Amino acid sequence: MNSLVLGFHEMKKTQLLLVGGKGLNLGEISKIEGIQVPEGFCVTTEGYQKVIEQNETFLALLDQLTMLKEGDRDQIGEISRKIRQSILEVEIPSDVARDVGHYLSQLGAEHAYAVRSSATAEDLPHASFAGQQDTYLNIIGKEAILQHIRKCWASLFTDRAVIYRIQNRFDHRQVYLSVIVQRMVFPQASGILFTADPITSNRKLLSIDAGFGLGEALVSGLVNADCYKVQEDKIVDKMIANKKLAIYGPKEGGTETQQIDHDQQKTQTLTDQQILQLASIGRQIEAYFGSPQDIEWCLVDDIFYIVQSRPITTLYPIPEAIDHENHVYVSVGHQQMMTDPMKPLGLSFYLLTTPAPMRKAGGRLFVDVTHNLASPVSREILLDTLGQSDPLIKDALMTIIERGDFIKSLPNEEQSLDKSNKRMSSVGFQTQIEKNPKIVSELIKSCQTSIEELKHNIQTKSGADLFDFIRKDIQQLKKILFDPQSSGVIIAAQDASSWINEKMNKWLGEKNVADTLSQSVPNNITSEMGLALLDVADVIRPYPEVITYLQHVKEDHFLDELVMLDGGQETLDAIIAYLNKYGMRCAGEIDITKTRWSEKPITLVPMILSNIKNSEPNAGNRKYEQGRRVALKKEQELLDRLKQLPDGEQKAKETKRIIDLIRNFSGFREYPKYGMINRYFVYKQALLKEAEQLLQAGVIDEKEDIYYLTFEELHEVVRINKLDYQIISNRKDEYKLYEKLTPPRVITSDGEIIAGKYKRENLPADAIVGLPVSAGVIEGCARVILNMEDADLEDGDILVTSFTDPSWTPLFVSIKGLVTEVGGLMTHGAVIAREYGLPAVVGVENATKLIKDGQRIRVHGTEGFIEIL
Repeated sequence: MNSLVLGFHEMKKTQLLLVGGKGLNLGEISKIEGIQVPEGFCVTTEGYQKVIEQNETFLALLDQLTMLKEGDRDQIGEISRKIRQSILEVEIPSDVARDVGHYLSQLGAEHAYAVRSSATAEDLPHASFAGQQDTYLNIIGKEAILQHIRKCWASLFTDRAVIYRIQNRFDHRQVYLSVIVQRMVFPQASGILFTADPITSNRKLLSIDAGFGLGEALVSGLVNADCYKVQEDKIVDKMIANKKLAIYGPKEGGTETQQIDHDQQKTQTLTDQQILQLASIGRQIEAYFGSPQDIEWCLVDDIFYIVQSRPITTLYPIPEAIDHENHVYVSVGHQQMMTDPMKPLGLSFYLLTTPAPMRKAGGRLFVDVTHNLASPVSREILLDTLGQSDPLIKDALMTIIERGDFIKSLPNEEQSLDKSNKRMSSVGFQTQIEKNPKIVSELIKSCQTSIEELKHNIQTKSGADLFDFIRKDIQQLKKILFDPQSSGVIIAAQDASSWINEKMNKWLGEKNVADTLSQSVPNNITSEMGLALLDVADVIRPYPEVITYLQHVKEDHFLDELVMLDGGQETLDAIIAYLNKYGMRCAGEIDITKTRWSEKPITLVPMILSNIKNSEPNAGNRKYEQGRRVALKKEQELLDRLKQLPDGEQKAKETKRIIDLIRNFSGFREYPKYGMINRYFVYKQALLKEAEQLLQAGVIDEKEDIYYLTFEELHEVVRINKLDYQIISNRKDEYKLYEKLTPPRVITSDGEIIAGKYKRENLPADAIVGLPVSAGVIEGCARVILNMEDADLEDGDILVTSFTDPSWTPLFVSIKGLVTEVGGLMTHGAVIAREYGLPAVVGVENATKLIKDGQRIRVHGTEGFIEIL
């Protein structure tokens, strides 16, 4: 036979483009020993291509469709309808019709068949396309089957299929359709089996949905299904649904919906023995394909038939482990305010920089905290630390600990040593720090000197020498990042804030006082960056010609043409000075591959224009002074009130000492990261020079290709001047897939995603709950912004976004409140919000979906919730 029609047993693994994802998977399952698959064949994509390649009407309409975007719903509907019509009216080529007849005669032309679509972009590991094309059941007779093959081809152009392809960036011209014709079975029960639990993603928990009759009733949502959960060959949960309806296939063809007898409605669809038998079949199929599967099954006369299996594409990958023990992983992105995926070079630099036990998954990093959780002592420290930064992570970890069986506890360590001694040494160290008021300026100066030396020394390095030099310099970076004095300053400020909040609440009944006291503290490099951009706006403000020019610029070389305008030189000098100090920053800056402001200065233009529009001259100084006055006034008020209390002089004296710690030390928290990002940018510029050499030599196609290699791989490519380019192509595809994934805060080695919850009482019924990180209550217009470049803010808007890192700080001068999906008490957005005096609630699950752009909202920064007004 030619390749217009292929039987299931004739298909080869390499024939995806001929038989589509569903067809290929059926061909593979039918080869697994002991698995029953109803017999059938595929009309291959070659048959579909024969139909369309000569159809001029179809091709002209397809050209029109290719030009449309997701939002053009009316035009998509109209053109798709015409395309479907043109396919339904086409004559099926005689050789295709002949081959279909041949296979039908072999399988029995008198039998009923299911006619189902199988697209080449379907049931793929990275896009399931589930339910996008049509299925027709209980079709009898060759002519009826040929007509339904046409209908399947046409279903490639339903509105939903077209829109799904546009969303997933699949070219309509590159997606072809094969049609499966499969012997119909008439089951007493059918359903869906997930070899990983679709709710929790637990790979060890298998989930079965089951109902009476054909599976169409379940898939279409017509009836509720029984749900059974199986773990390690045991049924661990059953939910028996009230099943009122079922779909059956009558002898004359087609399908019909029937009422189920009242006494059968609440009975269990499958027996316990059948549930375990089906679970075993599921595990066998999963093992064959090597990944979790979504399987459709039918039960006929106590025999299970498999009619489809596809990979589950929605599961988050499990971080790679070095053994088969149980592990618990915590997301780094949620701590670092960057939950986007990182490219391989970015991942490898971060791994070189951190001493923590990191694991990769889905383009993100996770810390393996299993060992910390196993020890009662380190567990308490970890939970305290994470509880401050992200209570949802703490709550998720508590859930795992309370189960009691997932992590083996280590023998109780010498706890007497532990707490008292650690606390004593910490207190002693902090006393030393307190006695040295110049410590912050000394640490900053030392970091700056080190960066200047790096910039000077790296200039002479190239080739393999450069990589050795960078590896060595990263040791210097680690010394600075994990310097005990630096950590001591940060911890002293955190402890001081906690002490103030606790004592002022206890003594004076005031909550979150530290938020007010930490406004406009000195030495905060990140908040200074926001105020400095207000100063840039002040330079430009007197020059209308420059403002008009900036409102229309589109290209990054806009700086070159500035000098020709009145005020252009002054503008250029101000922007260059800003970039010299802050140009190494950008959104997602912990990934070395992200484009820096110095590389794309046009990123700053909307923020500068916003500052000109929304602020008065000298706003930077005024904002800082206003925050400082508010903090000093609050300090004086607290001290006066404390003096009225019993033992008031002593309380006031101790409080004054602690407030000084907050004012002197809390600004430094942002500096180590600024130093790290500075160094990263120096490394990056040197590596891009190497990329230029590789580009000239034809080893890579574009400089940015090096971002898809790890540090070690890039070292090797530079050394041998050779690269297998397929690695880059594969990694680019992987990265696109990772961009669609939402990383969990906590995931186990079983793949189970544990979601934490906020425990809060007495909140309004419709409150959207998060973590209070900056006190105050504010009302305003919500601005839902996912990319900083898209920010068009009015003075007094409330910023709602998924996460902010230091690069977002320039926007904070235009807003009066902040809501983020990710973050904790000490993450950047929270620190800067407190310093600018902005009420803020962070860690709000799905904030950007629950709150709509333009809605009026009230942010309760003290209590930690949002109301939609």
